[in-house]
This record gives sequence, structure tokens and C-alpha cells, in this order.
Amino acid sequence: MNAPLAAPALQASRPRIAVIGAGPGGLAAAMLLAAQGARVTLHEKDEVVGGRTRTLTTDEGYRFDLGPTFFLYPRILSEIFSSCGASLEEEVALKRLDPQYRLVFEGSETIEATSDVARMEAEIARLNPADAAGLRPFFEENRRKLEAFRPVLENAFASPTRFLSPGLLKSLPLMRPHQTVDQDLARYFKDPRVRLAFSFQTKYLGMSPFRCPSLFTILSFLEYEHGVFHPVGGCGAVSEAMARVAERLGVDIRLGSEIERIAFDGRKATGVEVGGNRHAADAVVVNADFAHAMPRLIPDALRRRWPDRRIAKARYSCSTFMLYLGVEGSFPELAHHTILLAEDYRRNIAQIEAGEIPDVPSLYLHHPGATDASMAPPGHTSLYLLVPVPNMRDAEEHGFDWEAEAPRYRRLALDRLKLLGLTDLESRIRYERMVTPREWRDEYAVGFGATFNLSHDLGQMLCFRPRNRFDGVEGVYLVGGGTHPGSGLPVIYEGARISAGLLARDLGLGAVPQGTGFAEIAPSYQTAR
Repeated sequence: MNAPLAAPALQASRPRIAVIGAGPGGLAAAMLLAAQGARVTLHEKDEVVGGRTRTLTTDEGYRFDLGPTFFLYPRILSEIFSSCGASLEEEVALKRLDPQYRLVFEGSETIEATSDVARMEAEIARLNPADAAGLRPFFEENRRKLEAFRPVLENAFASPTRFLSPGLLKSLPLMRPHQTVDQDLARYFKDPRVRLAFSFQTKYLGMSPFRCPSLFTILSFLEYEHGVFHPVGGCGAVSEAMARVAERLGVDIRLGSEIERIAFDGRKATGVEVGGNRHAADAVVVNADFAHAMPRLIPDALRRRWPDRRIAKARYSCSTFMLYLGVEGSFPELAHHTILLAEDYRRNIAQIEAGEIPDVPSLYLHHPGATDASMAPPGHTSLYLLVPVPNMRDAEEHGFDWEAEAPRYRRLALDRLKLLGLTDLESRIRYERMVTPREWRDEYAVGFGATFNLSHDLGQMLCFRPRNRFDGVEGVYLVGGGTHPGSGLPVIYEGARISAGLLARDLGLGAVPQGTGFAEIAPSYQTAR
């Protein structure tokens, strides 16, 4: 008699989870928690999933990645898919790039960066023959460094005592926390251009290689050891695949659903408020940008470790000036990824750190048509141009006004592209969109327009970063670049696995499979098909 009621009764007893934001961390957390039996509702303020990891489409048929333009170390997301009964390899076509990217040293040489060690040694030798001998020792040490750093990347840090564990203390000499990335690389490479080939990746964290802690040499190591991938259709294809899997698991994805605040009973989160209505929840996962969202979602009095004054004074990454260009014709000589490094790179970086807009900027150009014809209509090309610049807070302190200065900076950026051989570009532009730090802040809800979130210096890492289980309140968990372990897609996915694991344990759900994370794997691993 009671059998027909069993399924609804079981459904009603499952914990209710509200996830705020359908960026990579929110999507991953929603998948993992739904797979463990939770009733998950994913609220996204925009009409598309992915956050900054989305694909922009135009009426003309151009496609652009909004933010991230490549996929690194897909193993972690592949494990998340597997634990949810799905296959990343079946959902998304990933193409491994070789060369990975082209590095252009202004006024000097060019490197075709490759994970083929012998070829990369030859590329380095063209800049400095003696430095080629440092490549293999650099890789070998960073294999050991990554293994030593794994506990940092794969576990929550609830207190400073976790960092004082015997294993991590033993690894400190290898990680050299007192050195910068550039200083650490100088032990292997004497030529500053060679060091830049293995240190410009600190820009993925929005930091300078001359200030970023030396343990982040693992960023370039991961690229060279495990490859750089292009998701066919753009990085948004990965977010869309995650959303498909989440919905198959029962996640209720609500687009155009902007959360106004988290509801509390004392210090316990009891739900979220959207459109003037309250939606009850047993726990809340916040994937929105930390600096932007926290002052809006949680009352200042409840944020003991991260009140408004601390958020306002925290150190933030740089921002980016963006041009998305739909261009008539093709560029067969252009690499998939090209990085132009300013001749005086130190000055370029110093200007950004000082809050000054670089007058001779470095830049990054994405030309996905080199690999993927689907990113533009036939006979046309989609180009994505990124210039690192100060965040809004730092720029405004120096009186810089993007609304007034954006046209001038557009002209400067396009002129810089002539150094890459794009001399007739402007006359061929058929679609153009510009995003300045102001748009990142106001349109895309990025705190201070700092596109890489909180800075990753030693004072804002580990337990000093906003924690996965948010301090001072009950039932609020963080995912995304603003929490531990930090920015970058593979790290964000790992962080979502950490946070989902904590939440599942707290609510008595099944254990979230933690996988093997950043464990050493064969360098040949790839998911290209």
C-alpha cells in the first residue's frame, strides 16, 4: 500500500543545496553533489552557463571564448565526469596543441613552445645554447615539486596548523617559498628570455613572475609535461557539457536567476532569496566572484574573517583589456596561441603593479581557427586579443578613466599587433567587441575588475585565502578562484571537489570521490580524438 510513496518520500528527505553561479566551480560542485543524492538547484544570473568560461556567439557566426581560451590538465575534470557516471572524452572533443603556443620576444627571437623535449631544447638553444641543458633538470625537479605540493592543492586548510604538518614542512626546501618564480628559474636558465618562456604563466594568476612565489613554476611544468588542449567549439563547450551532465543527474539549472542574498537563521544559512522569494536550502555553495558577491550576499557582521574592510584592502590580481574581432579572410601564418612579450617586460609588469596603464604592453592573441574551423564562418577568422592592465581599484587610484581612454588604448593594441604581421587587420574587421576592466566589474560582476581574483601571494594562500567551508557561518561553502586552492581551471575543479567533499560530509551524504588529483601521470596522457 505504501510502496508508491516510497520514492517521493525518499526524494523529500534528500538535502537541498543551492549553488550560486554556474561557472566552472559551481557546475563541478553541482555535478558532484547531485551524484551523491542531493537535490541541487543551480542559480545563474546570466542566460548562459559557464561564467567567464563561456563562448560568445554573434549573429555573423563568429565564436569567441570570453575568458579562458585553452584547457590544461584535463585529468581532474575527467575524474569528476567519471565519478558522475559520464565521460569527458565522449562529451567534449579536446585537441592537444603542438606547438602549444608561439612566444614572440619583441626585438628579438621567437620560440615555438612544444612539449617535445628535444625540440624544445633546440628552441631554447637558439636563444642561449647553454640554457638548453637546464630543461630536463627543471622538469625533473618540478615533478618532485608538484608531488610535494599535492597536499596543498588537494586538501582544505581549516587552520594554519595544517600547513605545519611534517610532510609539508619537509617539502619547504623544495618549494623555496622565499624565492620568486624568476629567481627559482635562474638556477636553470641564465637568459631572461628563456626564463620568460617558463614564467609568463604566472599571468594566469594575474601576478608577476618577479613577485609570484616560486612554487608556481609548476604552472609551466604542467603545460609542458601534460599538454595544452583546445576544446572544439571553444572552452564554453566544456561548461555546456558539464551542464548537460548536471541536468542528467537531476540538477535544476535556473538561468536569469540572480541571488539577492543568502538567508540566515542566526549564523546558519537557510536558503537564498531571488526575485523577492525565499528558496529554502540546507546548504549554499557560492561560486560568484568573491570580492563582488560577499558584501552583497552575506551581512558584514557575519563575515568575521572577511568583513567589508578586509575585502576592500585585500590584494587583487591585474585585469585585462579585451578585443573580440571578427575578421574577413584568413591568417595561415598565425599560431593558435601567440604571446608578444614587450622588449622591456620588467617595466611593463612594474607599470601594472603600480596601477599604471602600460604604454608598451605585452599581449596575447588567440587564433582558434588555426585548429578549429567552427569558430568563424567560412572565409572569416575570429581573433581574441588580451592585454594585461591594472584592476579598476589600482587604476582609479592613479586617476585613469577607461570610459575616456578606451578608444586610445584600442588604437595602441591594434598597432602592437602589427609586430605579429597583422598589418592590414583593421580594414578587415567585420565585428568588434571591447571589454575593459570597467565592463569586467560592472557587466560581468568581477570584483574591482580583477579578472584573476585575489592575488596568490603567500599572505593570501592556503589558510589565509577564503576557506572552502566559509568561516563564521554554518552551511556556506565556496568554490572558484577566490577560495582555496586558487585560480586556473584545473585548480578550480579540484577546489570544487574539496568543497563538495566537505559539504557532503557535513550533511551526511555519500563521500565525494576525490580521485587522484595532481598525482604524477605519464606525460603522454591526452584526450584528443
